[in-house]
Amino acid sequence: MPELPEVETVRRALERALAGQMLTHVDVRRADLRFPFPDKFASRLTGRTVVSVGRRAKYLRLDLDNGEVLIVHLGMTGRFIVANGGAERGAVVGDYVYDTGRLPQHDHVVFETSGGLRVTYNDPRRFGYMLLEKAADLDAHALFRALGVEPLGNGLDAVTLAQRAVGRRADLKAFLMDQRNVAGLGNIYVCEALFRAGLSPRRRAGTLAGHAGKANARSERLARAIREVLTEAVEAGGSTLRDYRQPDGTSGAFQDRHDVYDRAGEPCRRAACTGTVRRVVQAGRPSFFCAVCQK
Repeated sequence: MPELPEVETVRRALERALAGQMLTHVDVRRADLRFPFPDKFASRLTGRTVVSVGRRAKYLRLDLDNGEVLIVHLGMTGRFIVANGGAERGAVVGDYVYDTGRLPQHDHVVFETSGGLRVTYNDPRRFGYMLLEKAADLDAHALFRALGVEPLGNGLDAVTLAQRAVGRRADLKAFLMDQRNVAGLGNIYVCEALFRAGLSPRRRAGTLAGHAGKANARSERLARAIREVLTEAVEAGGSTLRDYRQPDGTSGAFQDRHDVYDRAGEPCRRAACTGTVRRVVQAGRPSFFCAVCQK
């Protein structure tokens, strides 16, 4: 499943292709993906101009000139192919985990723009989905109303983490993976951020808060680590796990900087640490950490 840096990489590519463009033709080639398409989906999009391309957590949002928003979740294998109108091939925007190849039978939605581009949504497993909602109602929508703070925005700091963690007995891994606390974090970047902060994924979340729920050194380190690791991952084009590609078709590079994720049994990379990266399973997901320097 793509995480926040990979979705942000896709957002930036789609922004370059679609922002300011009118959708002159929309071809919907099946009735559903993970969920059915909205009623009159193609006709409601045709003739509309994409004002901006944004992101909330792991969702892409394309704001339209009529006050509606096209919401896209990429699922496990969703990707976009951006090509000039007459070209057979184009730049693939987002190949994540499964080496499925780009087969035309998996081209489910095609957007043609006033600038002569064809943007195709391809999704072999069809776990992605698209919705059309009014922008004014989005904050109250079931998908968004409970989402926590954006980790790359100004809202994530030690105070926010401490306030959300006070009294919580859940472990740090579960706390950070809960989208109601920090929106968009996934398994890879939680493991990496906890390593940088020197905190065990099995530590109780409530220890991020000091007396009366105030921020402490742990929440300070963790807030800083989350922002740093996500910023670096976005700049690197995300993490390639088997076949993820950046918008220009090249591999994302952040997997080369993973300190712990998928490195079980290897020496800890922290200077002067004699530990070894361990792998444990928490809530059905693998956690990677160094038991020596992460406490």
